[in-house]
Amino acid sequence: MKQKILFFMCLLAAMFTEAQVSPQLYNNWRVVLEQKDGKQVPFQLERKQEQGQPVLYVINATERIRITDVKIAGDSMFFTMPAFESSFRVKLQTNGNLTGTYVKGTAGETQYWQLHGYANNKDRFSARLGDAKNNISGRWDVSITRANGTIRKAVGIFEQTGNKLTGSFLTPSADNRYLDGIVTGDSLKLSGFDGDNIHLFEAKIDNDNTISGGVFYNGFTKKETWTAIKNDAVALPEVDDPTHLKPGATQLNFTFNDLQGNPVSIHDKRFKNKVVVIQIMGSWCANCLDETKFLADYYKKNRSKDVEIIALAYELTTDINRSRKSVAKFQQLFDVQYPMLITGVASGDDNKTEKTLPELTPIRSFPTTIFIDKKGSVREIHTNFYGPASGKYYIESKNKFYQAVDQLLDEKP
Repeated sequence: MKQKILFFMCLLAAMFTEAQVSPQLYNNWRVVLEQKDGKQVPFQLERKQEQGQPVLYVINATERIRITDVKIAGDSMFFTMPAFESSFRVKLQTNGNLTGTYVKGTAGETQYWQLHGYANNKDRFSARLGDAKNNISGRWDVSITRANGTIRKAVGIFEQTGNKLTGSFLTPSADNRYLDGIVTGDSLKLSGFDGDNIHLFEAKIDNDNTISGGVFYNGFTKKETWTAIKNDAVALPEVDDPTHLKPGATQLNFTFNDLQGNPVSIHDKRFKNKVVVIQIMGSWCANCLDETKFLADYYKKNRSKDVEIIALAYELTTDINRSRKSVAKFQQLFDVQYPMLITGVASGDDNKTEKTLPELTPIRSFPTTIFIDKKGSVREIHTNFYGPASGKYYIESKNKFYQAVDQLLDEKP
């Protein structure tokens, strides 16, 4: 009898212990991703139940990236970003915190980032230096020094309310998308994570007009320095040697396969006597994601106006199956109804333009947008697209697109 009593007491103790160590599943976390050298880049993660299914949201300022591919089993959680080759393997701790790995596909070796998540912590950064000493709202002339000592220009656009800071940096070809952060004392911190971009900006604010000692942590290993001067009249930097037609060339000539393996040519009947927009993109490119969202919506509303769009995808590798899978995520996310073609040439190939669109000078930036008139001639090439995080520049990018297409639509074949 004593043995039976002892057995049941042990069983009850085990059950009690198991109940005590069951992980607590909270609804929000402050998550940090660690660069290879240990530098931590934070973002917010929120959990909800929608129609009985777990859904996660990555939060950057006003952006909320909805993640529906979420699996929770015991103390483990697995989820995949809706775009990009980007996924998470996470273990739920008994106190509700997270540990695990962020997995990112690249043109080379897959990256494995260490991850830590802190439950019920909605502060991206702590105000450890107290209230902000300055307000840096406005536009800034930014100089970023590369590791090799050369300087590239950018425009910083910031909006500050108290300690809260949001904004972005605009480069010649695109923007750094939604950045979220803080001004505390004389310091600023801004970070962003969207599955592709993993950015952290830090700096000292000398006064209302000068920022110094900045460090830009970009991706797994990159680190650059930066400074900025307040200038509300600063002009956007221009792309060096932008893509254009080669002398004597007037038209493009290409055939590539779509996601189902069917060949699509610029000379196909469906494009004859129509304005055609060629989107040079890659599924690894966050600014291409912003443009794809815009173009997909535009096409649905305007395809009856004799306008067509073709996406030409330059992926991380020449692996066709991998490329199709990645581009298909873009197609499904935005219900893209225009052809998305796989060029089969990697984005990092120095000869990609010659191999695919030899009528052009080298493609310098992603996305690049080509406008073809009803006679099949290339009329304009835009070598940048600023997304919604850029505010008025996003409106200008869209208006520039509308103007180019409308002008060509007004012309006779």
